[in-house]
Amino acid sequence: MANPICWFEIYVDDMQRAKQFYQTLMNVELSLLSDPKDTSMEMWAFPSDMGQYGASGTLVKVQDISAGGNSTIIYFSSSDCAIEATRIEQAGGQIHQAKMSIGPHGFIVLGIDTEGNMFGIHSMQ
Repeated sequence: MANPICWFEIYVDDMQRAKQFYQTLMNVELSLLSDPKDTSMEMWAFPSDMGQYGASGTLVKVQDISAGGNSTIIYFSSSDCAIEATRIEQAGGQIHQAKMSIGPHGFIVLGIDTEGNMFGIHSMQ
């Protein structure tokens, strides 16, 4: 069975702050996905190749939906999660769990973004 995750949305309160955090953390540029004329929703997408298999997603700001809660954790792929861990606090977030082994499944770092959302970074080394 293929990886069942195909999309994610990270809800935010301050889009500019969240965008800057994730662009700095992952060293990527997000692109506007939502209709600029629709002020009820703003979405900025992570880079993706729709011709390739794997998950992609967006930061989302919607009226009356707050960030936080941490009922879902998204894990970003990395060659070595220690690299992104050095950027978490630099980008305005917090390290919740420093790099730790998860046995034969690799390593993870848990962080908290500028909007209060917990996220993970996973690597095999």
